Amino acid sequence: MTAGQLESLLTEVAAGRLTPGAALEKLRHLPFEDLPFARIDHHRALRQGHPEVVFCEGKTPEQILAICERLEAASGSFLGTRANEAVASRLRSRFAGMVWNPLSRTVHLSAGPPASRTGPVLVVSAGTSDLPVAEEAAVVSEVFGHEVERLVDVGVAGLHRVLAASEQLQRARVVIVVAGMEGALPSVVGGMVSVPVIAVPTSIGYGASFGGLAALLGMLNSCAAGVTVVNIDNGFGAAAAASRICRS
Repeated sequence: MTAGQLESLLTEVAAGRLTPGAALEKLRHLPFEDLPFARIDHHRALRQGHPEVVFCEGKTPEQILAICERLEAASGSFLGTRANEAVASRLRSRFAGMVWNPLSRTVHLSAGPPASRTGPVLVVSAGTSDLPVAEEAAVVSEVFGHEVERLVDVGVAGLHRVLAASEQLQRARVVIVVAGMEGALPSVVGGMVSVPVIAVPTSIGYGASFGGLAALLGMLNSCAAGVTVVNIDNGFGAAAAASRICRS
């Protein structure tokens, strides 16, 4: 439950449109709810501005369904990352309005339009192979209530492609840059803009990329000032950081 939802609930009680007992029932699972395999943090939206997001990898479809059912009961929505087709199929059988994005590997049930549209958050991907991570960052940013723009396949192997997008880069509130291989693109973008740049190394590359470690180290050693780096393939973490910047 977000701060806005809590305020709306109290307003309904004060106006006599909702009984105190009904309101207590809605608040019954704050601050958390225990399942045999999970402890669901229903208080997170009040603390951090966004509800708990389900990391689906490593969980069974039945576990994910049970968690999402409790999140939906509390807030009317849920978001899951690293979901596969089996998970999406299981959730779709229960929630007809759920949206499954196979590229970003996200599952999302909306309770309505986002309360605000801040940004824009510009998600830049170096190559087409980086798109799954980039799209995860884009989808999560949209679910978190931000306008999102995408700039794809503008890696440093063809530097003119990102230079041609200077106007789009300049109007962004935050830029998320997703790149594998040597991870050079965030340094280039960081030298072009005055807004925060969040770099996301991906595990894309040949053997000496070491599953994204080369890109991670390259981004950590960026010569452009103000570039922040998240973990390998962590599009979700980049979106969460971008959201906090946009809301600050």
